[in-house]
Amino acid sequence: METKNYTSSSMSDFILLGISSDPQLQKPLFAVFLIMYLVTLVGNVLIIRAIHSDARLHTPVYFFLSNLSFMDICFTTVIVPNMLVTLLSETKAISYVGCLVQMYFFMAFGNTDSYLLASMAIDRLVAICNPLHYDMAMSPWHCLLLLLGSCTISHLHSMLHVLLMSHLSFCPPHIIKHFFCNTQPILKLSCSDTSSSQMVVMTETLAVITTPFLCILFSYMPIIFMVLGVPSVAGKWMVFYTCDSHLTMVVLFHGSTIYVYFRSLSMYSMVKDLVATVRYTTVTPMLNPFIYSLSNKDMKGGLRKIRDRIHSL
Repeated sequence: METKNYTSSSMSDFILLGISSDPQLQKPLFAVFLIMYLVTLVGNVLIIRAIHSDARLHTPVYFFLSNLSFMDICFTTVIVPNMLVTLLSETKAISYVGCLVQMYFFMAFGNTDSYLLASMAIDRLVAICNPLHYDMAMSPWHCLLLLLGSCTISHLHSMLHVLLMSHLSFCPPHIIKHFFCNTQPILKLSCSDTSSSQMVVMTETLAVITTPFLCILFSYMPIIFMVLGVPSVAGKWMVFYTCDSHLTMVVLFHGSTIYVYFRSLSMYSMVKDLVATVRYTTVTPMLNPFIYSLSNKDMKGGLRKIRDRIHSL
């Protein structure tokens, strides 16, 4: 990526280089990411609408899925519209406060996604391994507590990150080699000693990101043992079929986030980081509605109802 001599309107502004500084790629990239963003919005809104309008989908797993779709909309909206503006803008500037605000909400919504995936894993564990206690264990009140806990932990995590960043000083020319205000590229700009900040960020990020991942892992271990105990191949596939969509979403999301955030600054690679970040900020939220609707009969039924209502208008 080539670096041009961008200028900011204020000494407190940052310059977002974006995905590419090649002028010939700006408009094609704008078109691609605009289409991806619109598909993400439409797909996730349809998922939310289908779940809320179909009584058969008023169950814990779809409660978490509708909230996951809402968080995906918020997650991408924090990043993509500003990225689209940056692709067509000459200045490519974002204010210092705007950068911290973007970082805060990006982390808050992204981590809530992670905890909602963990809540869905708990739902699958109870449904498969302890179905007789499912209604009690996954009651509406317990589901609401899981949602509130997911949001609270995620926002506290974001607040700590932003507070740490706000105490750093940054070296001119304040050029962020990324398409949004992410932690590692901003730490690279700091004139301050970032060793303590890096240690806190790595430790706290490790705790916040690995907690839901370990929750998913430990939830699926009993499920795997139960699947292995099922005598028939058809029975094994039937159990796996109830989890395949969730597992696909987990692999897509956590595979990229682990790569991006569990590296020291010395191992930071701008190109690899951009590819991995694009995957979980834009591609994964766009694919989630397809993953859950294409292989799910109940979701297909809910989406058909919406289609029939539209056709009857």
